[in-house]
Amino acid sequence: MREILGRRRRHRPRGRKRSAQLDAALTCATAWKWPVVPGVGLAVSGARGERGRGCACPDPECAVPGAHPFDPGLLAATTDTRMVRWWWTGRPTAPVVLATGGRAPCALSLPAVAGARALAALDAMGLRLGPVVATPTRWSVFVAPYTLERLGELLHAKDRVPSSLRFHGEGGYLLLPPSEIGAGQVRWVRPPSSGSDAPWLPDVELVLDALVEASDSAPDGGSRLAY
Repeated sequence: MREILGRRRRHRPRGRKRSAQLDAALTCATAWKWPVVPGVGLAVSGARGERGRGCACPDPECAVPGAHPFDPGLLAATTDTRMVRWWWTGRPTAPVVLATGGRAPCALSLPAVAGARALAALDAMGLRLGPVVATPTRWSVFVAPYTLERLGELLHAKDRVPSSLRFHGEGGYLLLPPSEIGAGQVRWVRPPSSGSDAPWLPDVELVLDALVEASDSAPDGGSRLAY
């Protein structure tokens, strides 16, 4: 009888494998204490339930398909392990959305061409960078949390700030790998260093000048608003 029971245990089907999105969300929430929330994701279409490039939200003309929170909203972002597991167990392919600001990282982003140029300029200057994330249309450089007052002082000192340069601070958000959105795959250009500690982040002032210069010289004028 024991042998039969033992054989049954060995052949018991295993649970579903955790999704890469769940792994990423748990790392952010538990190891780094970065608040996350699932993104709305892409609409499912066809008899096979395949994901298209349209947004799963009710807006048929959504400007950033799949690349924003919907239900729950951004204010629900949390570091609670149980909540994160529940969200992504139910929606394993949902994009991972980081709520920026507060104790979480902030970021500065540029259109992809200007972002690549800026990254090369920062490397040439020998500046130490933290994580850099990219969508097919934009590159985002993570920086240490800053306040709106501090950002205002830095920008006030500039003669001009191109419209293509975006600031992801308190009340904002970023998509994290390995999310898939309407524009395509989200990926790390500079992945966070391995280990249990939260990734190191540079001060916003150290990277702002190079990003402004790169955005100024963007071939398309830096006016694209797609994520």
